[in-house]
Amino acid sequence: MTKPNIPFVPADVLLPQNGFEAWSVIACDQYTSRPEYWERVRRNAGSNPTTLDLIFPEVYLGKGDDNAYIQKINAEMERYLESGIFNEYKNAFIYVERTQKDGRVRKGIVGAVDLEAYDFHPDSKCDIRATERTVMERLPPRVRIRENAPIELPHVMMLIDDPAKTVIEPLEATATPENLLYDFELMEGGGHLRGYLLPPELHESIVLRISALRTRDDQILFAVGDGNHSLASAKLCHDSAPTELNRYALVELVNLHSDALDFEPILRVVENVDPDSFIRGFEQFLIAEGATTASEDDEQREDTLSFTLVYGKLEKKITVNTPPHPLAVGCAQEYIDRCIAKDPNILTDYIHGEDEVRDLAARPGVVGFLYGGITKDTLFNSVEKAGVLPRKTFSMGHAHDKRYYTEARRIK
Repeated sequence: MTKPNIPFVPADVLLPQNGFEAWSVIACDQYTSRPEYWERVRRNAGSNPTTLDLIFPEVYLGKGDDNAYIQKINAEMERYLESGIFNEYKNAFIYVERTQKDGRVRKGIVGAVDLEAYDFHPDSKCDIRATERTVMERLPPRVRIRENAPIELPHVMMLIDDPAKTVIEPLEATATPENLLYDFELMEGGGHLRGYLLPPELHESIVLRISALRTRDDQILFAVGDGNHSLASAKLCHDSAPTELNRYALVELVNLHSDALDFEPILRVVENVDPDSFIRGFEQFLIAEGATTASEDDEQREDTLSFTLVYGKLEKKITVNTPPHPLAVGCAQEYIDRCIAKDPNILTDYIHGEDEVRDLAARPGVVGFLYGGITKDTLFNSVEKAGVLPRKTFSMGHAHDKRYYTEARRIK
């Protein structure tokens, strides 16, 4: 590969010759509390070639001999390469259509990103940036898999900010039967997946349209939506032993403004606290960090945030100006982290949906945080202004709609 004008290029993509229904399984960081899900995946795949042999579902991390599991994964990768199950598509972009469980179709382009244009640290000014804080403790097992792996399989969804839908959506017109690579039902209610090999003559126009999204030199061009820890692990592996192959990582490029992509705030619940004391402490934390109490007239100001803390059948609204973090989730997470540092008995959970927060907060010793979430229109700007967002700031859709491993690529 030659150095591109933008850090997204065609890749040499490996696909199985057949048997996609057994081959394709969901991202390893899903259903981490449901071993029965992964047991069903194993039964679904049977004795057929499957990406389940080539990944480490996080539900099993720390439950046995992790090093032995990783060695088995690497050995299976070698065996699959030697068995001749793959077709390789050289210098390829693949246009994909994922029909979700709700019937909506999410469109994307599979290609490779240049890891030398990516930095997951909070102060990054690179073209490719993380959206949420990278938890360094999650990287070592992923690094151990990749550093000796001959191939990679992506579950990374990379976002572009394209409200006019100029890059990906027009490619639907090129999805013809002659270019069809796969068309199958995903296991365990994952919906349907189709993939089309894009004609080489379209590659340059794709790159040019992505380049046209850049309006200034220091802006984000790509933001990691899902799979940041996998991409961060790929970055660490390249930095420690750089080669031309491991310099790139396979991803699916998705438009932030896709009608099939939902953004949901991830709320917080804390347990084992005295609610009155905990809430007083939150107010004191905000003031000590420079916030001022806001009036009703202030609520439209850009530097005003509102929180509703619920406990039992009660709730308390707190509205402040000049908060210590530009996002409500950032303020809540910083306070929770400080409380846990003082009292490790305090537990926190990350919740989707206001109703579930209220249900959980009805129990003794529990407080729930409700606040406004980040939106599609503000995501890129928020990352540029605040750096990477707090962990678990937002979710892109439900677990069953996450990316399934399908494409692969040699990295050795």
